[in-house]
Amino acid sequence: MTQQHPAPRPGAASTAPRRVTRRAFTAGSTGLAATAALAACGGGDDTGSEAATLQFFLSGDTSQGGGFAAMAAKYGEETGTRVEVVDIAYDDLTTRLRNAARGGSLPALARVTGLDPVWTPLLADLTDVREAADIDPELIQEDEDGLVTALPTDLTAVGLFINETLFDQAGVTWPQDASQLWTWPEFNDALRQVQAATGARYGLVVDRSTHRLNAFLFQNGSNGFVAQDGVHSADAQLVPALELFKSMNDDSLVPRSVWLSGDDPNALFKSGQVAAYYSGSWQVADFAENITDFEWASVLMPASPVRSTNLGGGYVVVFAGDAQDAAHDFVSWLYEPENYRELSETSGFLPVVEGMEITYPTRQEAYDLYNAEIAASDPIAAQSIRNGLKTSYEGKVTEGDPVRDNVVKYLNDEQSVQVTVDTIIETLNEQLA
Repeated sequence: MTQQHPAPRPGAASTAPRRVTRRAFTAGSTGLAATAALAACGGGDDTGSEAATLQFFLSGDTSQGGGFAAMAAKYGEETGTRVEVVDIAYDDLTTRLRNAARGGSLPALARVTGLDPVWTPLLADLTDVREAADIDPELIQEDEDGLVTALPTDLTAVGLFINETLFDQAGVTWPQDASQLWTWPEFNDALRQVQAATGARYGLVVDRSTHRLNAFLFQNGSNGFVAQDGVHSADAQLVPALELFKSMNDDSLVPRSVWLSGDDPNALFKSGQVAAYYSGSWQVADFAENITDFEWASVLMPASPVRSTNLGGGYVVVFAGDAQDAAHDFVSWLYEPENYRELSETSGFLPVVEGMEITYPTRQEAYDLYNAEIAASDPIAAQSIRNGLKTSYEGKVTEGDPVRDNVVKYLNDEQSVQVTVDTIIETLNEQLA
């Protein structure tokens, strides 16, 4: 079907090319865009004046060092435009934005971990910012009109932490470079050695997350539940990898309570009674500040035989409306090299800008290791985040988390591994294909 040039939304400037926004899908969404345009300034009385206020919804800024709040304050000092950072609990951000879209009270911009079809049609184009900032193209997904309406602000990567104190007490070493990588079975054997020598309660805790599970599947040679050419299917390595994961969740090596009951793996690792934690780069700043009872380290992950992480992160979006020009200018300023470097250093972000060197205030070696893992990863590591954006642009979402929920049933012996795989594949294809 031939694509038509997207029409500007109500409230969008009609002359500057950078202000082109995504087309309105229906008359209903056009009306919603018009309503949102009036409210997008987030409470500012005069978006064209130096006293303009831009509301910026996000989650986790406080725990990540307040980087966005610090940059918002700096921007206000330089330009006179106030950016009000509204830090919302992670579990509430999706609902808050969805309700704001339906009620015509969207903020000027937001940082999100995924797109929502409820408000995706209301996004402004940020293609020019992406080009000027030299953001890694592997992290970019255009919408069906060829526009970039969600820019990655940071990169997160799945990774492995160990309780270095326990490993040293047990006399167990770990890989120092890629030539020494363990397989998962070899790594599990090492964890059992640490447990036997130190009395550690558990060998490993794993976040209750499809994102973490997919990384484990990638490392065991499977593409996991990532669609290939728009279709979900099971490869030959998927069932054996899930069987290995189940065998690990035996209440000795890995506590069943994390995946089955929602126990906090972060707290378990911080207790000092767990040898290793399979989580990700976002934990580094927290551990550096809050773990004082033992030594810990970020280490290279096992490969069985594939070396891979799984990538994620946040995205900044600007909502079409009276404030979109001002919000666009703030986003553009945020990606200027000096400002983006400061944001990354303050928040402990892995950068999305190509060639950007970041000097972190602490644990530089941990961030360097994550960057090395990303550079060495199989291409599948970045594919899932692009797929997620693509399906969101197409208005497709899953109901709940079919991967995690069905794997929990498998771990709890409620269904077989084959039923688990078949159910997940069928559900994903019905809802996303």
